[in-house]
Amino acid sequence: MSPPASPWHGTAPELTIAAVAVVVAAAGGYALAGWDGTAVVAITAAAIAVFVLRSLLPQGIADAVKRAREKPAAKAVKGYSHRRFVVQNSVSNRAFYDLELRPVLEHLLAARLSERHGVNLYQDPAAARRLFCKHRGDTALWRWIAPDGVNEQPQTNRRGIPRHVLLRLIERLEKL
Repeated sequence: MSPPASPWHGTAPELTIAAVAVVVAAAGGYALAGWDGTAVVAITAAAIAVFVLRSLLPQGIADAVKRAREKPAAKAVKGYSHRRFVVQNSVSNRAFYDLELRPVLEHLLAARLSERHGVNLYQDPAAARRLFCKHRGDTALWRWIAPDGVNEQPQTNRRGIPRHVLLRLIERLEKL
């Protein structure tokens, strides 16, 4: 990857013209008022250059510099209360688990299998199940995260995922 082009690239003609204009003005100032005239021209040229450069900079630069000088404040934890709400409701309500938490866990499983084992959860669910179910107890976990969306738990139990099962499922995803 090549480095980004400088914003000054290609501005040589404009800078040359500006330098020549300042030199001509300084010479005119010297011819009319001596060194005092040259100083007035130099100060005026510097002020105009600062004004022009300031107007050419992106608008957010000054604010970014000011924020960089300030002491950074502690960031609030965003989304924590929402995540907690999702987990609590998933434990108590099966439909909530199926609609909210299960897709998130399934996505994590798919990402782990793809990144670490090169297996696509949706194209090869049998291989994914073999990788996930290393131990006998993992088969019970698979029912809660299987990509086909069918949980083999009886429909009479409308409670969500038990906490201990959720903890085991998360630990298994971490180890995968």
